[in-house]
Amino acid sequence: MASIDLTLVSKPGCHLCDDARAVVLEVIAAVAPLAVEFREVSIFDDQALYDEHVEDIPVVLIDGRVHTFWRVDPARLTAALRAAPSHPSNASPGAAS
Repeated sequence: MASIDLTLVSKPGCHLCDDARAVVLEVIAAVAPLAVEFREVSIFDDQALYDEHVEDIPVVLIDGRVHTFWRVDPARLTAALRAAPSHPSNASPGAAS
């Protein structure tokens, strides 16, 4: 089964990041058994992310694309994960899984 890559770009001491993390983890639990690979990256550890998103923290990326920033809407994130191209039900016919 293919997995969906969900990345939270955050920074230490950010209350919005704490809120976003909580929502993201709740949504991931709610969409199980959907395979979601979650990782969190500090904006201070990646210069390219810093340059691109310094004003937008926190940022949620799905399969490397910006889904949202600042606040995470659980219903919108759930729908986006279920519609992600890497979700097996959205794969092209004949695509490897």
